[in-house]
Amino acid sequence: MSGRGRGRDRESGGGAAAAGARPLRRDAELNRQRIVRAGREVFAVRGLQATLNDVAHHAGLGVGTVYRKFADKQALAEAVFAEELAEIAAWAREALAEEEAFDALADFLARALERAAHNRGLRELMRQGAVEGSGLARARAEIGQHCEALLARAGARGALREGVTGADLAPIAAMIDAVMALPGERPSDLWRRYLAIVLDGLRAHPGQPPLPGEGDGG
Repeated sequence: MSGRGRGRDRESGGGAAAAGARPLRRDAELNRQRIVRAGREVFAVRGLQATLNDVAHHAGLGVGTVYRKFADKQALAEAVFAEELAEIAAWAREALAEEEAFDALADFLARALERAAHNRGLRELMRQGAVEGSGLARARAEIGQHCEALLARAGARGALREGVTGADLAPIAAMIDAVMALPGERPSDLWRRYLAIVLDGLRAHPGQPPLPGEGDGG
């Protein structure tokens, strides 16, 4: 066989190998997407105590396939919640561009809490950050910064009760989270009632008494 013929064979063989590699890569990516989707659904219902075995079963895949894609639960949680937190951060940025400062703050809190109400894993992540790596930590920090900016803007426009600060946000979120966790057939519906009460307390009203400071005994 001539060198030219051998060259054509090598080219043909290389092309076949590349063609074979592409479906493998597609299959691998489809499996990864399937695992992340299953992880999102499992963590939403069962919380962060769910295992990779639980996710594999929900995805209809072998446990080995899941472990080849994600070394441990933290790696999967990073993939699952990165998109969730990025979307919440984007909502906060959008709120900063709205005209009415207090309404923008209230709408953002309602929107973010609506997402959390139906996602046990997200609530646990925001509460404790137990499985979070640097990527999720940065996303949580960005959300916190945007929330403080929303508060500061509402305060600057006289719409926020005097004395409210960014340090109040985490306890408020914890209180709403506790309401979401109340036992009952539809416990998540209650959080809207208590958020409305909290927002009324955050809004500036004429003749409001000063807020008690940290450590005030009453």
